[in-house]
Amino acid sequence: MCGIVGYVGPQDARDVVLEGLRRLEYRGYDSAGIAVVADGELTSAKKAGKLANLEKVLAEQPLPEATVGIGHTRWATHGGPTDRNAHPHLSEDGAVAVVHNGIIENFASLRSELEAAGVEFGSETDTEVAAHLLAAAYARTPAGEGRLAESMRLVCSRLEGAFTLVATAAAEPDTLVAARRSSPLVVGVGDGEYFLGSDVAAFIGHTRDALELGQDQVVELHRTRGVTVTDFAGAAVEPTAYSVDWDAAAAEKGGYDWFMLKEIAEQPQAVADTLLGRLGPAGELVLDEVRLSDQELRDVDKIFVVACGTAYHAGMIAKYAIEHWTRIPVEVELASEFRYRDPVLDRSTLVIVISQSGETMDTLMALRHAKEQKARILAICNANGSTIPRESDAVLYTHAGPEVAVASTKGFLTQVVACYLVGLFLAQVRGVKYADEVGAIVENLRKLPEHIATVLDEMEPVRELARNLADENTLLFLGRHVGFPVALEGALKLKELAYIHAEGFAAGELKHGSIALIDQGTPVVVVVPSPVSRGSVHGKVVSNIQEVRARGARTIVIAEDGDDDVVPYADHLIRVPRTPTLLAPVVTTVPLQVLACEIASARGLDVDQPRNLAKSVTVE
Repeated sequence: MCGIVGYVGPQDARDVVLEGLRRLEYRGYDSAGIAVVADGELTSAKKAGKLANLEKVLAEQPLPEATVGIGHTRWATHGGPTDRNAHPHLSEDGAVAVVHNGIIENFASLRSELEAAGVEFGSETDTEVAAHLLAAAYARTPAGEGRLAESMRLVCSRLEGAFTLVATAAAEPDTLVAARRSSPLVVGVGDGEYFLGSDVAAFIGHTRDALELGQDQVVELHRTRGVTVTDFAGAAVEPTAYSVDWDAAAAEKGGYDWFMLKEIAEQPQAVADTLLGRLGPAGELVLDEVRLSDQELRDVDKIFVVACGTAYHAGMIAKYAIEHWTRIPVEVELASEFRYRDPVLDRSTLVIVISQSGETMDTLMALRHAKEQKARILAICNANGSTIPRESDAVLYTHAGPEVAVASTKGFLTQVVACYLVGLFLAQVRGVKYADEVGAIVENLRKLPEHIATVLDEMEPVRELARNLADENTLLFLGRHVGFPVALEGALKLKELAYIHAEGFAAGELKHGSIALIDQGTPVVVVVPSPVSRGSVHGKVVSNIQEVRARGARTIVIAEDGDDDVVPYADHLIRVPRTPTLLAPVVTTVPLQVLACEIASARGLDVDQPRNLAKSVTVE
C-alpha cells in the first residue's frame, strides 16, 4: 500500500530517497515525507498531498546532507491525509524516526498505555505508537553493535497485525533497521551501499541485486558491517539473494503521457514474455517452480481460484478454460470473503491464488487459511521474492515487468495467460490432454501478442469515441461466456479511472432485471463471442444487442473480424482478430482498457493515480 524507501551509503541520502519515492508514488500518494541523520541529529520534512508538495518544501528548506535516510509515500488508514499524519514519525526525544506500511491492530491499547505514561502524541496514526515504543526500547538497550536492531525486535514482539517498519536513530548515523510481518520489504545491495524498498522499483536505478526478507524478520543495514538478518527472537537468518530482470528504463514513461498508455502498449511483449520457455523439448509444458508431485496434481478433485479486483476477473476467465481442459470443477472466490465463509478444503483441493504484487493482504490471508486446511497452493504472481510465491507450493511468474499505473492492464492480460498455462499443465499431468494437444493450444497462445498488436494499431476510432463519451454518467457492459468477465473488467476500469458509474452484466441476465437501466442514449458496450465456435451463444448476444437498442441504447460492439451479423445493430463497431473462444478475452479486453484510459484523460483526471486507490493493497 504505502511506499517505503531507505538508504545507507556514500551518496547523498536525500537524493537517493527522493528518487525512490518518485518510483513508488503509485503505492501511496496521500502524503510524503523524508528523514535523514546528520551531525548526530534527525531532521525530517513531510507534507500532505502528492510528492511534488514535499519536493517544494525541500526546495525552500533543504535538509542537511546525509548518508542515511528514510522516506515514505502514504495511503491513509489511521488518520486523514494531513501534514501531521504524514510519515516519518519521530519519538518525543528525537532519538528515532520510523516509517511504516500496514496496520498495527493493537495500536489503541498501546497508545493508551503510552499516554498513561505521559507520552504526548502528535498524530492520529498507528505508526506513531511504534516510534514511541522504539525510543523507549532504545533507551533501555545497552549501547553497542546491534542496539537499534535489538530495540526493533523488542517492539515487534508487542505489535499485532501486518506491518513493515523502517527506523533510523540519531545516535547511529551509519545504520538502518527494518522489520516485516505480512507486509512487503526488499533489500537492495550495491557497491558499499544498501537500500530498502517496498518493492525493487525503489532502488532499481542503483542495483539489480536484491535480498528476500522472510516473515517475522529484522534486517540491519550498516555501512561497514553490511547486512544482518535475524528473526524476531534474534536468531540469525541467511537471506535469499536474487537478481531483478528489468532495469530502471522499464519503469519510465518512455514518451507516453501516462504510464498506463505505455503499459497498454507493452502488452504484446508482456504476453510473449509470459509464454517464453514454457514448452520443453518434448512438447511438455514447463512452469517456474513446482514443489508438487505429478501424483499430488492427479489427486486434485476440486480447484478454487482466489483473487481480488482485476485478478478476480482473470480467475473467472480461468474457470472456463480450466474446467473445459481438465474436467475438474472450479470455483472462483473473492479473497476478502474466502476464509470467512468456511470453505470446504482438504489435501485434494488445489487453491490457485492470483496477485500481481505477491503481497495482497486479502489474498495472502486466504492462502494461509487454505494451507491450514492442508490444501495445495499454486500462485500466479509478477513479483519474484514476494510473500505469496514464497508461501505457495508452486509458482508461475507472469514476467510482465513493472506496472506503475494503479489500474492494471498488462498485469491482467498476463494473469489470464498464466491461468491458461496452469490449466494446460494440469490437463497434461492428469493425462486429459497429450503433449501435442497442449502444444497446439500453446501455438494459438503464441499468436496472441500479434493479435494484441493488431488491436492496438486500430485504436484511434476508440480514442475518438472515448472523447465523445467523456460527459456520460453511466456506461453498461454486457458479455456472455468468457465475455462476461471481460465486461466486468471493462466496467471496473471505467470506475477506477473515470469515476463514472459502470456495471458489467451477463447478457442473458438482461431480461431478469438489469434491462430496466436502459434509457434513451445509454451507452452499452457488448462483447460478442465468435460466431464459429462450437456451442456458441453468438446468436443470443446479437439478440441482446437488438433488445437494448430497441430501448434507446447507444450500442458499442466488440466483435471479431468477419462477423457481419452485428453490423446492423452496432452504433459503433470495434473489430478484433479472430481468436479461439477461450483465448478471446486477451484481445477483447484491450479496447476496453483504451476506452477507459481515454475517457479519464478527456475528463482531465489523473489516469495513473486514481483517487482513493493504491497499487498494492497490503491491508485487509
